[in-house]
Amino acid sequence: MRSYISLLGFLFTSVTVFAQNSPLQNADDSSHILNEVEITANTNPNKKLIYLPQSIVKLNEVELKRGTGLFLNDAINTNVPGVYMQTRSSSGGQAFNIRGYGNGARGTNGINSNFDNQGSKIYLNGIPVTDPEGITVLDDIDFGSIGNVEIIKGPAGSLYGLAIAGVVNLRTIKPEKNKISIGQDVLVGSYGLARYTTHLQIGTDSSTVLVNYGKQQFDGFMPHTASHKDFVNMFGEFQLSAKQSINAYFGYSNSYDERNGELTIKQFEENDFSGNPNYIKNNAHSEVIGIRAGVGHTYKFSNHFANTTSLFGSSQNTNASSAGGWTDRLPVNYGLRSTLDMKFGLGEKMNLSGVAGIETQIQNSQTIGFAMVVDSQDISGYNIIGAQRSNQSTQTKTTSVFTEWTLTLAYEISLTAGIGMSNMGIELNDRTYSAATNHPNSKRIPTHFENTYDKLVSPHVAINKVFAKKFSVFASYSTGYKAPVSSYFFIPFTGAVNTGLKPEKGVQFEVGTKGSLIQDRLHYQLAAFNAVFSDKMTAVAVANSTNTATLYSYVANGGNQDHKGLEALVS
Repeated sequence: MRSYISLLGFLFTSVTVFAQNSPLQNADDSSHILNEVEITANTNPNKKLIYLPQSIVKLNEVELKRGTGLFLNDAINTNVPGVYMQTRSSSGGQAFNIRGYGNGARGTNGINSNFDNQGSKIYLNGIPVTDPEGITVLDDIDFGSIGNVEIIKGPAGSLYGLAIAGVVNLRTIKPEKNKISIGQDVLVGSYGLARYTTHLQIGTDSSTVLVNYGKQQFDGFMPHTASHKDFVNMFGEFQLSAKQSINAYFGYSNSYDERNGELTIKQFEENDFSGNPNYIKNNAHSEVIGIRAGVGHTYKFSNHFANTTSLFGSSQNTNASSAGGWTDRLPVNYGLRSTLDMKFGLGEKMNLSGVAGIETQIQNSQTIGFAMVVDSQDISGYNIIGAQRSNQSTQTKTTSVFTEWTLTLAYEISLTAGIGMSNMGIELNDRTYSAATNHPNSKRIPTHFENTYDKLVSPHVAINKVFAKKFSVFASYSTGYKAPVSSYFFIPFTGAVNTGLKPEKGVQFEVGTKGSLIQDRLHYQLAAFNAVFSDKMTAVAVANSTNTATLYSYVANGGNQDHKGLEALVS
């Protein structure tokens, strides 16, 4: 087996003009703050990592900017054990594999789902990037503007609904308080890498505002893997009073990534990275143009109750081609997430804190598939769009209600229990017309299908014990679900609808320990887990009569997948 390493050299320069109204912290204070890592995705009133009874990793700007700072997979794959982030091109087709759970299967009608992320839920500034079907496209996310990443490893249905593999929370860079800065950052490197970021950051005692414009391009280190992207990010947080705050986010992106397909074994052994000629002939690529926006409001009713409600929406215009053809897609998403945070003192050393909430999201999408044919006016050039193969309108709705509570006891023992219930409804309308089947005796393919997957209940229980405020041990049990996606249902070759699919269920048990050593200079996490995924969906290929080729494929629920692992992180 051979291994190849591509070295990417780069040069970074930054020009920033800023005004500051408060004195700088000394080095000792800064170090102390960095060592007290706090996590937001939990119900424990103490947000420090050692008080949380599950495997969570948080990456700050130090880890995210250690390389170029443009490709999140660099930071994930070197800092988060048990999580692997892969890409289909230099900065496109990103997907998380969390503890062995990765992408979904290829759809029955040729619309690819294996290029995108499934199983985990991704949020950006509290806005779901994951659509109601459970599919996440990350091509249009500006990872160069991300300043904070939190990863929950394992099923998280008690707080996040249909999250069978885990949750990734992304946050844009947050301006420092009492500082105003205007800057221009330039990063250039080998293989035509270039990133230009113009930014405005305003921080006061009661508000922060970030405005970023980024232009990014990369020629790629293999043929037909170029990428160019334009990003606009605007985020603001405003403390209106001691009881109220609001935040708002707006993002625009224009992303284009070329794909050169997979390598054969022979190509790999001969160090031939020319790619799949069928991909290149079809000018394989992924283009995503879209906007994403959200506004959130937090109101503190008292020391015991506070509500946070966020409204969000997104719209995209996407097209992609591969060896199999061309696909246009126009999804529109909108929804809300509302949580009620509660805290109660039950005695001198006993407290109860919890959250109850709802998240709901609706997507309307139009997906059209085309064959690709030779351009008669340029036979040696790229193929062009040919006859229409499919035209599918989809509406997907998902709603999750959840609650989770943490009881803190004496001797720094805490008990956590939560439960979530999720529903997903899907409606498909096939708008492809066939004159050959439009007569009374034809076996017409069904043009309408709808189904509801409801009462998907996800409990979570955990216990945590902290020793001397330096290290902890924990045990946790969690569950989550993943429902079928729209491309799994229609089977054009047979004229049938795949109606028998069931949601996958994930159950995980883990034990672990976290802490710090050598006067807080060394931090560690150690966890052992067993995750079982039942009714796992998989693609089944049907061969022709001579068993020499695949006629078609369909998706079916298979058996169980049993994942066991041991993870260690030292920093």
